[in-house]
Amino acid sequence: MRSKIGRISALFLVLIINLSFTSQKTITGKVTDSDGLPLPGVNILIKGTTRGTQTGFDGSYTISVNVGQTLHYSYLGLKDVERVVGASDVINVQMEDDAQALEEVVVTAQGIQREKKALGYAVSTVGSEDLEQKSQGDVARVLNGQASGVQINATNGVSGSATNIIIRGYTSISGSNQPLFIVDGVPFSSDTNEQGNFVDGNNGSSRFLDIDPNNIESINVLKGLAAANLYGTAGRNGVILITTKGGASGGAPTKSEITFSQSVFFNEIASLPDYQDEFGGGFDQAFGFFFSNFGPSFSSTDPDDFGSNFIGFDTDGVPLITHPTQTNSGGRIAFPEFAGVGYRYQPYDNVEEFFRTGIITSTSINARGSSADGKISYNINYGYLDNEGFTPGNTLRRNTIGIGGKAELSNEFTINGTLNYARTDFTSPPVAASTGNGAFGTGSSVFGHVFFTPRSIDLTGLPFQNPLTGGTIYYRAGNDIQNPRWTVANAFGSQFTNRVFGNLQASYKITDNLNVFWRTGIDFFVERNENAQNKGGAEGNVNGFYQTFDNSNTIWDHTLQLNGAYLLTEDLDISLNAGLTSRRTTLSRQGVTSTEQLVFGVLRQFNFQNQLPVQFDSFQNIVGAYGQAEFGYKGFAYLTLAGRNDWVSNFAQDNRSIFYPSASASFIPTAVWDELTSQNGLNFLKVRAGYGTSAGFAGGFPVFNGLTLNTREFIHGGTLVPTISGAARNNASVLGNPNLKPERVNEIEIGVESRFWDNRVSLDLSIFDKTTTDLITSRPLDPSTGFTSIRTNIGEVQVQGVEIDLAAQIIRNDNGFNWSLNANFTADESTVNDIGQDAENIQIAGFGGGLGNYAVEGRPFGVQLGTRIQRDANNNFVVNSTGSYIEEQGLFEIGDPNADWRLNVNNTLSYKGFSFNMSWAYRHGGDIYSNTVSTLIGRGLVEDTVDRLSTFVLPGVKQDGTPNDIQINNSDFFFGNVAFGPEELQVYDGSVLRLREVSLAYSIPKTILEKTPFGNIVLTLSGQNLWFKSFGVPDSTNFDTDALGLGVGNGLGFEFLNGPSARQYGMSLKATF
Repeated sequence: MRSKIGRISALFLVLIINLSFTSQKTITGKVTDSDGLPLPGVNILIKGTTRGTQTGFDGSYTISVNVGQTLHYSYLGLKDVERVVGASDVINVQMEDDAQALEEVVVTAQGIQREKKALGYAVSTVGSEDLEQKSQGDVARVLNGQASGVQINATNGVSGSATNIIIRGYTSISGSNQPLFIVDGVPFSSDTNEQGNFVDGNNGSSRFLDIDPNNIESINVLKGLAAANLYGTAGRNGVILITTKGGASGGAPTKSEITFSQSVFFNEIASLPDYQDEFGGGFDQAFGFFFSNFGPSFSSTDPDDFGSNFIGFDTDGVPLITHPTQTNSGGRIAFPEFAGVGYRYQPYDNVEEFFRTGIITSTSINARGSSADGKISYNINYGYLDNEGFTPGNTLRRNTIGIGGKAELSNEFTINGTLNYARTDFTSPPVAASTGNGAFGTGSSVFGHVFFTPRSIDLTGLPFQNPLTGGTIYYRAGNDIQNPRWTVANAFGSQFTNRVFGNLQASYKITDNLNVFWRTGIDFFVERNENAQNKGGAEGNVNGFYQTFDNSNTIWDHTLQLNGAYLLTEDLDISLNAGLTSRRTTLSRQGVTSTEQLVFGVLRQFNFQNQLPVQFDSFQNIVGAYGQAEFGYKGFAYLTLAGRNDWVSNFAQDNRSIFYPSASASFIPTAVWDELTSQNGLNFLKVRAGYGTSAGFAGGFPVFNGLTLNTREFIHGGTLVPTISGAARNNASVLGNPNLKPERVNEIEIGVESRFWDNRVSLDLSIFDKTTTDLITSRPLDPSTGFTSIRTNIGEVQVQGVEIDLAAQIIRNDNGFNWSLNANFTADESTVNDIGQDAENIQIAGFGGGLGNYAVEGRPFGVQLGTRIQRDANNNFVVNSTGSYIEEQGLFEIGDPNADWRLNVNNTLSYKGFSFNMSWAYRHGGDIYSNTVSTLIGRGLVEDTVDRLSTFVLPGVKQDGTPNDIQINNSDFFFGNVAFGPEELQVYDGSVLRLREVSLAYSIPKTILEKTPFGNIVLTLSGQNLWFKSFGVPDSTNFDTDALGLGVGNGLGFEFLNGPSARQYGMSLKATF
């Protein structure tokens, strides 16, 4: 009996085992996207277990699973799919795009793609649709206003001029505060040529001008240190990640697709002052060939108003005066035909006619495609820009070509790469810093003499060049004003740049969960610079100069990175990244500056008496090792730990290695508690926090003592002997400091992301606190030491700020009218907490220790210091015996150039194929010292000064302490006080409202295009910077306060007649076939 039961039991056990093996089967299949292309890397998980697999490069997979179990398919940016295993052994899946999920996938540091919900820090993304077909060829200016926390300012409206970019405030006094540019994973030099400064009259470009915005697929802005941690010291000021269309060549359609776009824009000066046309040149109602415009009325019939310059009246009753060419001996010799000829004393449209309407044309052609199986894809892009500025002599031309490709090999290897070439040619008249008396420093300025030309002088109708000598001719008796037309014809600055940048990357899939890639990249450019002025000028190098120098800059970057993703449990997953990087940057500069021109018009080095050669070489090596681990729990809680160590070559051994830790976390309450959400209420909520660190290393060789070798010093026995005298002392005046440490930067960031009302409204709030310690500054030394200064670590700067991004679909109708709104708000403040005990202030930018931006303990970064109105013991203003303010010498705080807050608002209205877009920008606060405003007012040129009979009593007291009751006239007030009085009187509030962009686009319906070769045609009318209102300056000046008179760098809130902003409007056509 027992034997029989045993046999039956054994038979039953065998049956159960057999049934178990029968129910388990091997499933094969292929996963594709909505276009039928294979999807590699799709995660396939057996629901309820931790077992799973991934698809291969051809989208195929194999997995063992039991009948009745569920397979869960997931891929970033696509909707999840589930399939129940049944009788079939093959399960093919086609995945669809998830619009919401696509928005949630972002590229982060080192090219790592992550779900946005997992990030513990803020990232802003800008797509190609917001970058293409713009009038601006500068990618930074195109980006302006599209991301919170990012402040972008053009130096002026000159086409091709430099642009300043600051992310989350200023953190370094002497170092760069510019962000790191990464193009297709490779560092990209965005430097502005340091020789191109306004003091010397040059107007250099920022080298991100070499990127064609039409060739950009997307831009991601990493604002905080937690986001940029894996870039180490290079990412301390934020990172701008640019993916070109060649870099995004994967996923191209199997059918070749060509996109052509053509744009034509008009380029004008944005706004001219409201000039008064009632009074001409002179002073105190009497005529004179002066700078100022306080002369007699144009309707004057009194010959005495014109003194010895009066000739008579013409038949129209217009006064005739001495011809302007006859005011000086050079003019009388050159133009004898005007001797005794009367010149009509009347208002002329002199400034208006000086500027021109330039034409901007932009052409872009893009071709992309892939093989039938999607394993090989390519992208080719060509762009041409021809930008004629509104200033005569200003042009910008650029040719770019880029290619990219990707190949998935059968042996688990993938190879992809990009190669880009750019040729950029930029020419501009010189733009030196100027006051109401013209340019100062060693340069000249095309704008320095235009705006204060008296209304009685016909700028474009008078001769500007002496036909005998070639020199400048203008209306002053001493011929001491350089005619701006002569400047355009005889002086220029130019840059001709050839650039190659790209990368080659190979990746290998070790297992379904682990891959490794190696990438090498290069960014190389040679920049040819020429700056010249013929002899015969009235300012700067009046005897002529010619300067040529070449900058050669190379970045070699190598990265080896290991990436892994694992399920630790059913609820807990981990993603790992570890890598090594090596970056070598070299800069070589050589050139010659020649002075004292021999023959007018010949701009060659041999045609000058004096030559001063310049040669400079520098390099820096940075080796980094980094790692990152992201833990995810049930899709609602994430923790990321990261760190990087850098070894930097140009610091002493003890201070060249530094480690940067980072941590961030995010938590999604709405994924845990369903009761928090409702369709018309809260849909999504995420809270996040991040902590990051970085460091800033000084450039050059700050830890060593250096000597300059000069072959003219002396040579002994045929061997050069270096000395520390003469020219050598110029570069050896800084004492090396082997104990110099890098600046340390730490940041804490918290934020909230939320979506409401059926995902129609999204709100992103960030609060950050960033501190820099061990600031690198220059400390003066007693010259008896043999040196004048030493770099040292001292001080602290702190930046605190708030960023808000709002997006709303106010009206949403798939087949009708739609209205969407996007807005971003930024408020931040940089405060100098400490500058050491031995210094009252440290100059950040300015001129020779006088007027400029300074670091003052306890005050905002870069406060403006200068002269002020003298005060008495009760803080009353003090006037002199004539009733004008007394200027108190010394350095006093006269302004704070930092804006209180900034707001950008973009509205888009669409109906069927039409789309109307309007973008506004507002900056509140931020003082600006403006020589343009003070000159227009102080020289009596604009309508605010037209009441010449009015008198003024300045608020304050006399020197004896009694209230001031001394009346001064119009010219004494505007000229003697506003223009040339204490510097604090030239400071204005910089608040400005701007209509940044307006566009109207029409997309031709696809039903019309069905029988044509075109897949899409869009026609767009648009305009940029069409209107602005600066609230803190006199109305008639129409001055744009978004100006950077000190060029790219750490100076802000100063303007020295550096030129107005530009306005563009035109149309573009984009067609795909």
